[in-house]
Amino acid sequence: MPRQFFVGGNFKMNPNSVAEKRALTTLLNQADLDSSVEVVVAPPALYLLPLKELIRKEIQVAAQNCYFKESGAFTGEISPLQLKDAGIPYVILGHSERRTLFHETSEVVAQKTKAALAASLSVILCIGETLEQRETNQTTKVCSEQLQAAVDLLKEADWSKIVIAYEPVWAIGTGKVATSKQAQDTHADIRTFIASAVSPAVAQATRIIYGGSVNKGNCKELSTQPDVDGFLVGGASLKPEFVDIINATQKK
Repeated sequence: MPRQFFVGGNFKMNPNSVAEKRALTTLLNQADLDSSVEVVVAPPALYLLPLKELIRKEIQVAAQNCYFKESGAFTGEISPLQLKDAGIPYVILGHSERRTLFHETSEVVAQKTKAALAASLSVILCIGETLEQRETNQTTKVCSEQLQAAVDLLKEADWSKIVIAYEPVWAIGTGKVATSKQAQDTHADIRTFIASAVSPAVAQATRIIYGGSVNKGNCKELSTQPDVDGFLVGGASLKPEFVDIINATQKK
């Protein structure tokens, strides 16, 4: 069975005003979107609930992060159970900015993933290598090690609620993009790892999406690759071209 194309918009710490959020919501609500694509947007936590109420029902809302505890004295954090109670279906975990700026290890990301799944959330699990790691041919090793931490904690059935986002750190916000061949090769390697570490059935069913300066100009070619099942979009998700990225697989 073919994997459903998935496009996520990670707004990061944007937009900077309620007016900008409203304009972005209006754009998405009025756009002609490919109904066969699963679309998820991840605003800052402050805007999660209002955006959920304002956005069209075909678009789901995701948190950009959560903690691995259900409750307690963890100032500034959001628990998976709180997200579930608020009706937020998805959470992004392990984004490179969380790993590099906030020093989250793969083991912490795996703990968060397990906790989110236990709360019946779906997870966009991010992995990816730095430029130095890419240039020293460590891409497959790095991605496999980042995933192994999750494999060690999860059951095979858990993977049905995980979307893997391959985001080469060197291509995030830099304007650099992995070529369609680089993306395909890495996604194929990730799928091979999942087949070995979890099961061939899980590998075949799991969606692996690409993130790293995806835009209107490169999304169509990337979308034609057999192991690229969608995108996690950063800066471009705040612009009108996000609609073109969502519709990348449409033939016109």
